[in-house]
Amino acid sequence: GRSRGAAMGSENIGPRDVCVVGVARTPMGGFLGALSSLSATKLGSVAIEAALKRANVDPSLVQEVFFGNVLSANLGQAPARQAALGAGIPNTVVCTTVNKVCASGMKATMFAAQSIQLGSNDIVVAGGMESMSNAPKYIAEARKGSRFGHDSLVDGMLKDGLWDVYGDCAMGVCAELCADNHALTREDQDAFAIQSNERGIAARDSGAFAWEIVPVIFCLFANISNHSFICFPNALCPIYQVEVPVGRGKQPVLVEKDESLDRFDPAKLRKLRPSFKENAGTVTAGNASSISDGAAALVLVSGQKAQELGLQVLARIKGFADAAQAPELFT
Repeated sequence: GRSRGAAMGSENIGPRDVCVVGVARTPMGGFLGALSSLSATKLGSVAIEAALKRANVDPSLVQEVFFGNVLSANLGQAPARQAALGAGIPNTVVCTTVNKVCASGMKATMFAAQSIQLGSNDIVVAGGMESMSNAPKYIAEARKGSRFGHDSLVDGMLKDGLWDVYGDCAMGVCAELCADNHALTREDQDAFAIQSNERGIAARDSGAFAWEIVPVIFCLFANISNHSFICFPNALCPIYQVEVPVGRGKQPVLVEKDESLDRFDPAKLRKLRPSFKENAGTVTAGNASSISDGAAALVLVSGQKAQELGLQVLARIKGFADAAQAPELFT
């Protein structure tokens, strides 16, 4: 990866090369944590607007948007379009939401890159967004009429995002199957999770993430718009200011770091009970994927357009591939 400000030489860029000229992501919020008051589409707007500003690309120049989102229930129609319009992209721009488990944002980026390679587009926004905290719970039989007896709530996050519909089990059970098949012990997984968190903390503390994160400030200012970047003391880059009620007399809250890293405790991680397999289970809440809120966006342009507009090229997408196997072997 290149640090912010590093650019590639333009002499080797072809006219249909896929160039990354803008990058932005929100901090990763924990489950019901610092970003849980924002919908997935609002988080998407934050990332898109920041990426466009960093790329120095006017939103009116965007030709198409591909954005990933899996937990779409209760977001309203066309989540990708909501995120795009919320970032100032014109309503004449075509937007497509990609629902793919997993890596919907990566697949959206592949679609965007292909459209540039084929010559269909020259400037495309791609990325992904989720607010797992805001995934609703359903009363599945309510529409048919709930006439007598108790109703059961269905967890939308679990049902639509974390449940294997074929084996009728949690994805964590599939992870246990993977661990069995490949002789991965609890100690192996804990060690990997600890190393991953420690690397994340080291990268955060060294400022390695600062260039990609767009900090979010929650405040109660009556004289600002819903979408505006402001200067903030000691901030490393422009901050997206979101006007949300925080209660009278409360100070603005700045969210600029990935929340899960602050909660990391290796000693506690090693003591956690298995979550999906009672006897000899290996997957826990500490070594499994986290439940998070956040969004990320890329601005992709053709090599020809990058040179025409004098844009700084951060990287090029040279290739990509998909793979699939039995659903229970997804890991």
